[in-house]
Parts: sequence; structure tokens; C-alpha cells
Amino acid sequence: MKIGVFDSGIGGLSVLKSLYEANFFDEIIYYGDTARVPYGVKDKDTIIKFCLEALDFFKKFQIDMLIIACNTASAYALDILRQNANIPIYGVIDAGVEATKKALKCKDEKILVIATKATIQSQEYQKRLSEQGFTQIKALATGLFVPMVEEGIFEGEFLQSAMKYYFEKFQTPDALILACTHFPFLMKSLSDYFGQNTKLIHSGDAIVDFLKEKEKLIYKKDKALLHFYASSDVQSLKNTAKIWLNLQG
Repeated sequence: MKIGVFDSGIGGLSVLKSLYEANFFDEIIYYGDTARVPYGVKDKDTIIKFCLEALDFFKKFQIDMLIIACNTASAYALDILRQNANIPIYGVIDAGVEATKKALKCKDEKILVIATKATIQSQEYQKRLSEQGFTQIKALATGLFVPMVEEGIFEGEFLQSAMKYYFEKFQTPDALILACTHFPFLMKSLSDYFGQNTKLIHSGDAIVDFLKEKEKLIYKKDKALLHFYASSDVQSLKNTAKIWLNLQG
């Protein structure tokens, strides 16, 4: 099976890592719209326009499935993308909600959703979690984390200051939903900040579990072939992918 993975930048590499390590696919094509990252500060119509252009990009590869590894794109464009394609298209929000349901035993446990401004404003996570019966949901736009990840800042004093700025007024949550695919790059720092009792919900791991159930995927012995494309500076994307996925050569 050949699949496509789309993100606004390098953040979707966190999802790609999980998909690659799961060994379900023969070939994976990753496209990052690095020239126009971040999507999280843009309006709905612009996000949809960019996503439709990405869909057109993938058509020449004749992929069997497309993964939208961007929460903002999943929130605003998933339905329209499905209407314009004849292949299965999955976003990360449904997977994140399912993973939260499995991680938390009680509906009154505290959930904090962190994401871009656009994802938070879409209310998609808040609405879907409420529909599942969760009662203590807070959502916070933490947009500064996106350029930090794009710049390779995964730890240190600068990040610590940003986390204190965002989180000092919040109680420690039982679950922290990383509702932007850039944020798993910060998992160690976030885990250190909140402590071991906070469960971190990671879009990459969530989408793998989700796809296993939806598509009945079969484990393959050989690793998938990987191809990387970007709307700007593809070499930088490849360099980050090599480090993050621990690729040789």
C-alpha cells in the first residue's frame, strides 16, 4: 500500500515516524507545505485552499490513502478533501479523541488540549470530547511552540519560559492532548514540566491505532520506502526527517 502524509511543515514528521515504525505500508510520500507554515494563524478559506492544492500534488503519485497529519487542516478541510478524492482520507482529530477515550478511565478527569489558534477556535476537540461525555475540558492556543519546533528548539530555557507563560495558570491535567503535530517534538520537555501523572496524547501513535482498526492493516517485514517533498527548502525537511526517524544514509 502506498500512502501520502501531508502537513503544513515539519510537524507531521512526528506522525510519519509512528506510521513508518508501524510497518504497515510499502511506500510513504510526505509533503510539507513549508513555504506557508504555520496554518494555525490563517483563516478557514485559506486553509482549505492550501489543502486542496496539496491534494492535487498527491494525485500524480496514485496513492491508496492520504493522512492529514495536521490538526488545523483536519479541523477545517477534511470533509472537503474527502468530497474531492476517491481514496480514503483520514485526519488526526478523530484518532486523538479515540486515544483519549482509551487513556482516561473517568469522564471527569481533567483534559487540556494544546494546539494552534485555528484548531482551538474550530472547537473540534472540545465538541467531540464533550460528545464522548468528558466534562473537564480546557483548550489553549500555544502557537509559539510551532516556530520553535520549526527552528529545532525542543528543550532549553527559551522553551521553559514559553511553557511557564502558557501553563502556570492551569491545574496539572490528567491528559494533555498534543493537538498539533509539531508538539510531539516537545514531548520530553512537556512530560518533565507536567510530571509522570499526566498522560500525553500523541497524534502519531493515535492515528496508527486508529488505522489498524479502520483499515485492518497487516504488518510487513520490510520498511516502507520514504519520499520527501516540500513547497520550500526540501533539504532542510529531509535533514530533520533523517534525525527524527533515525534514518541511515
